[in-house]
Amino acid sequence: MIPATVVFLYLGVVLYIGIFAFRRSSDKAEDFFLAGRSLGGFVFLLSLFGTNMTAFTILGSSGHAFHNGIVTYGLMASSSALVIPLTLFLIGTRLWALGKRHGFMTPVQLFRDRWQCSHIGTAIFVVQAALLVPYIIIGVKGGGTTLHAISGGLVPYWLGGGVVALVVMSYVFFGGMRGTAWVNTFQTLLFLAFGALAIGVIGHGMGGFGNAVQGMLRDPGAAPLLTRERVSPLYFLSYTFIPLSTIAFPHICIFALTARKMGHFRKTVILYPLCILGIWLPSVFLGVMANRVTGVPEIAQKIEARRVLATQGSTLPPGEREALRQKMAADDVVLHLLQRYAPLWLAGILGAGIMAAVMASDSQILALSTMFTEDVFAFYGGKERFGEAVQVHTGRLFVVLVTLAAYVAALQAPSTIFELAVQYGFSGYAALSPLLVAALFWRGSTRWGALAVTLWAAAAMVAIAIFQSIVPAPAGPPLLVWSVGGLEVLSRTPGGTAVFGLLPVVPMTIVSALLMWAVSAITRKPDAATLARYFDSTPKAVDAAVL
Repeated sequence: MIPATVVFLYLGVVLYIGIFAFRRSSDKAEDFFLAGRSLGGFVFLLSLFGTNMTAFTILGSSGHAFHNGIVTYGLMASSSALVIPLTLFLIGTRLWALGKRHGFMTPVQLFRDRWQCSHIGTAIFVVQAALLVPYIIIGVKGGGTTLHAISGGLVPYWLGGGVVALVVMSYVFFGGMRGTAWVNTFQTLLFLAFGALAIGVIGHGMGGFGNAVQGMLRDPGAAPLLTRERVSPLYFLSYTFIPLSTIAFPHICIFALTARKMGHFRKTVILYPLCILGIWLPSVFLGVMANRVTGVPEIAQKIEARRVLATQGSTLPPGEREALRQKMAADDVVLHLLQRYAPLWLAGILGAGIMAAVMASDSQILALSTMFTEDVFAFYGGKERFGEAVQVHTGRLFVVLVTLAAYVAALQAPSTIFELAVQYGFSGYAALSPLLVAALFWRGSTRWGALAVTLWAAAAMVAIAIFQSIVPAPAGPPLLVWSVGGLEVLSRTPGGTAVFGLLPVVPMTIVSALLMWAVSAITRKPDAATLARYFDSTPKAVDAAVL
């Protein structure tokens, strides 16, 4: 329990930061939800990066790399290092300027004003909220996995997830955006330090990574993990669409509104790729190297389950195949490496670093609260009837309800962290990214085009979920479900679904863009005055803020 105790102490520190932020806050909605738009450059960079690096980054990426190899880094980190800074520069800065100009606090407020829509904005809110829930579930799953593994099983998964959910809920409840930003800054520093420490400690314990890599090269079963062999070119290409989801995430949009001035984006765009390198490289590399560890029973069981599934899976009943997949779940491999190679006190510190990334679900919870209070409660008259203080209290109540719902769902979610994020969180928001692009840069876009994109993204996600529940995942190669003239259209893969050999995110995003263009082309545009406010004027206040 020594490592777990260190992690619990860390949770106490995080909780105190949130309570301290509460003392600096007021009952004003803009202060609670946007920290008064006053975040400085250092806090803005680290909190924006930290809020995007969740349990998916350390636990999910290392688990995926354990089974798929070093190519995991190319799938996510390399494309993210290019696409995310680009979207922050092109879209985030314009979003910040318009938020400053018109007082927006959520992306739905922008959509409603830009396209002169009301209930369509509510539909966008509902879809965005539904797609954000899987991301929140990831945080709870990661917290339960971390505390369970680092305590050697003494802390049950349900209790670990509950503790993390309670701590996150508490400091978001008290501290709002200011507390969330301060905690994310502290946590980002911690999990960036985790990578360097973990590489050094685990590498020394394994007798040097050079020997481990040479051993993998000599092993015919492990050598492919050091290549791109397990990932097809089309599958690899699909992952360039995944980072488009980042700027479409409501919590990222809302964080973009908190900067004190636009100049803060400049440093963020430059340093963001370096931060990605600092956290993704050690996570992926350690996940791959875990395949050389033979003295940890939990890791050995995962390797054996993978071997049995690969050699005998096609002959096993669906129930046994699913049981093997559960044994293969590798979200905890880095935690087992820490237990095996790090001293107890250091394992606790490194475990706290992992927990720092796991708990980044705080900003998603706050984003949902902000959206509900602004886009539903305030929009439909609640703020006018009950006042701004009641609006903040409503937001705090919504934080509690969302956290409880995510905790209950996390206890039932069977997917690994990586699969859950890619299939439902990232894919859905990538498909919604044309909303932001059209609203900010295209005069001809309309509310009906926005509604078409929203309904398409929702329908596609529901269709994928139903398809995967009906067609069991195959044990080996993808299972062809539908072909046309010899062309493979729809397949069920071990990790999800393939459409024309691509991840669903590719056709989903392309169809979204086409729908926005086609429907907007035949429907009525917003009035000239609205278009002028967005495209023909540049207030002096914004010019001064940019400088």
